[in-house]
Amino acid sequence: MSASEAVVSEAGAAADVFELAGERLASRLIVGTGKYASMEQTARCVALSGAGMVTVAVRRVNITDRSRENLLDYLDLGKVKLLPNTAGCYTVEEALRTARLAREALGNRWIKLEVIGDAKTLFPDTHALLEATRILVDEGFIVLPYTNDDPIVARRLVDAGASAVMPLAAPIGSGLGIQNEATLRILRETVTTVPLIVDAGVGCASDAARAMELGADAVLMNTAIAAAQKPELMAEAMRLAIAAGRKSYLAGRMPMRLYASASSPLEGVVR
Repeated sequence: MSASEAVVSEAGAAADVFELAGERLASRLIVGTGKYASMEQTARCVALSGAGMVTVAVRRVNITDRSRENLLDYLDLGKVKLLPNTAGCYTVEEALRTARLAREALGNRWIKLEVIGDAKTLFPDTHALLEATRILVDEGFIVLPYTNDDPIVARRLVDAGASAVMPLAAPIGSGLGIQNEATLRILRETVTTVPLIVDAGVGCASDAARAMELGADAVLMNTAIAAAQKPELMAEAMRLAIAAGRKSYLAGRMPMRLYASASSPLEGVVR
């Protein structure tokens, strides 16, 4: 690569800004804060991941009682944006109550909205999710809903005012990776006015890179890092995978061919 090409490449990378609901984020990786061995490890992994946003389960993690160990004391909120979530909510009423609590406690109108429909699979209840999205948007929340990989539901969530659509790649915490690339491709064509963020099911760095290569604007993960044998090392791997996958997507892959195609042209070959 020549010096001029390097300058163009760097300029293109700098121009590729991830913007979510009007907020510019430093990374296309969003990470959760559950399942770590300690809050110190949580903080280390968040930093090593380079994440620009961190999601916190309002019902499961202490973020309000300052007399007890508090996760917020371990996060550098000058570098990462806090995204409260409604994990563990199974009804519209539970989700609304949790979102409102988060806004009151944190002064934060962002919410990752989860309304779970099944305790075994943790798949979302899309009917309840749509209802809760409409209500919270009307109340002034910035709503980022966790949903299944259904393009019809995705379109309805956007119509309801969602600031992003967050489809699962596989069941939450399964580590199975992307199970249906076809639907993610269709979702990429369907969701064009708000970011598409793959949420749940990523297990390793190649899963994260593949999600980005399929056109996702960002990836959200927790267990893939927290449950790794070496979480800090996996956090670094995920940071690099997200960056590589995004560059690969922007570069545009070569056409796929059934048969070989010589790398060197035959013209000018000495015979």
